[in-house]
Amino acid sequence: MKKVYGSAAEALDGVMRDGMLIAAGGFGLCGIPELLLQAIKDSGVKDLTFASNNAGVDDFGIGILLQTRQVKKMISSYVGENAEFMRQYLSGELELEFNPQGTLAERMRAGGAGIPGFYTKTGVGTVIAEGKEHKDFDGQTYILERGIFADLSIVKAWKADTTGNAIFRKTARNFNPPAAMCGKLCVMEVEEIVEPGTLDPDLIHLPGIYVHRIIQGEHEKRIEQRTVREKAA
Repeated sequence: MKKVYGSAAEALDGVMRDGMLIAAGGFGLCGIPELLLQAIKDSGVKDLTFASNNAGVDDFGIGILLQTRQVKKMISSYVGENAEFMRQYLSGELELEFNPQGTLAERMRAGGAGIPGFYTKTGVGTVIAEGKEHKDFDGQTYILERGIFADLSIVKAWKADTTGNAIFRKTARNFNPPAAMCGKLCVMEVEEIVEPGTLDPDLIHLPGIYVHRIIQGEHEKRIEQRTVREKAA
């Protein structure tokens, strides 16, 4: 089965539709699938729901889709660093489902493992727990969280072989593996594609069985906030 495509637009051809639930990897601007996000913007689809830790910044990451009003709802852990995200949420223009970061990662992983729901203590007694089923185990209260089953996953890896076995580089791994797992279709962008057998099997972070389409491209790797030490006199 062909997995390698020539561009982000080609890899998403015939996939996009209005109202999709998309799981996106990345944390801040680290490890975000920037090429695929641009292709989604260019496709013109709207009323999207994104499951992602946050929405990048105003002009990069999912932020570019907020600017064009293509996102209807965010399932996220963090609103900061993106003024347009905050503005749309506070003005009631954007739906937001807050999730603790660990809960969000586990919801994605659970979806990828075929688990429809799980109980967690995280969020009990807070607004996170409102409207959710509560259950006691051994005298402790837990809330039910649902697994995320996305229509599409978009992720970024450092290196992959042509069958989709992927390696992520350092902290750019973040939400990418669980995001990749929970999509009915997973499209992955990478910096380098190699032949099968090139990568050490013990170093694979994401098995190719979860990956359906792959593209290779150049990435900006923008830094959100650069802090440097002043030069000594």
